[in-house]
Amino acid sequence: MWSLKLTELLPGLPEELGLECLARLPYSAHPVASQVCGPWRTLLESQQFYHHRKKNGHTHKVACLVQALPHKPVVSESDGPKSNDSHSYGIAVFDPVSCSWQRVEPVPKYPNGLPLFCQLASCEGKLVAMGGWDPVSYDPVTDVFVYDFTNSQWRKGNDMPSKRSFFAIGSYSGRVYVAGGHDENKNALKSAWVYDLRLDEWTELTQMSQERDECQGVVIGDEFWVVSGYGTESQGVFEGGAEALEFGSGRWRRVDGAWEVGQCPRQCVGVGRDGKLTSWSELDSAVRVGTCGVTVGGGTLVMGSEYQGAKQGFYMVEEMKGGQNGKLEMLSVPDEFSGFVQSGCCVEI
Repeated sequence: MWSLKLTELLPGLPEELGLECLARLPYSAHPVASQVCGPWRTLLESQQFYHHRKKNGHTHKVACLVQALPHKPVVSESDGPKSNDSHSYGIAVFDPVSCSWQRVEPVPKYPNGLPLFCQLASCEGKLVAMGGWDPVSYDPVTDVFVYDFTNSQWRKGNDMPSKRSFFAIGSYSGRVYVAGGHDENKNALKSAWVYDLRLDEWTELTQMSQERDECQGVVIGDEFWVVSGYGTESQGVFEGGAEALEFGSGRWRRVDGAWEVGQCPRQCVGVGRDGKLTSWSELDSAVRVGTCGVTVGGGTLVMGSEYQGAKQGFYMVEEMKGGQNGKLEMLSVPDEFSGFVQSGCCVEI
């Protein structure tokens, strides 16, 4: 039942037909369509309309990537990062259907580049960016920003409760979950929080059983998995287990042997159809270094290099029958979108 009053959306058509016409608009047309009139804007920006489109198969999945921007001359210290060798990062959007690329407008607070190592999550058709390091001072930040593809605008969300870096992140049912990482004093964390996008509120969760710095988050079914990581006293020694938070009960459970001991999980954790964890870095020697994988639609966008310092490649891997991954298919990427990718997520718009 619609709580929104569906006035005459299209002259001469019943309200239901007008609704279905707008539901079939491609997401790229939403920013223009939302400016046609007040009723259209209210409808297009509503969560009810998003869920209606999703239920009827009219949403569209894209990969959003935190990617190094092309270098530009630095005229003064105020124009960019403090080191000319440092990269600035922005958000690139890849559409696997049209194989097209576009750039999201910069966050107003950081016009010259996103916080370094910020994390991305998708929530009800919106993109959420949080945390990271200030691109000028390199100090950890607690900023939360939400990007709405309907109107192509960023808004400021409620700050993270505390500073944390290299944490696990995942989203489920309108909420973003974060866990682990380390604080501003390099102490590994076992705490976890959840951000409610609609309420713009943070709530503390039960702590994990152990500290997990540089862990990786992934949602499997109705659980948020925090994969591997290490404690304060075992810097860089990645452990082979994981912990899974059941959304319904809010309880954690340990999953021993879920990951290879000593292997960094950052951005390379995949999930097979059997529910077991896989590493995209082991898919092919061409992507074994600096690997990042984003599952989008029926395939996965995988980025990586053959060795340290080699040019980064972009590939699509289609899922085959039986849940097996197919071979790497190299993508032709415009030069302005060929920069190094730190992290990414899939957004269903």
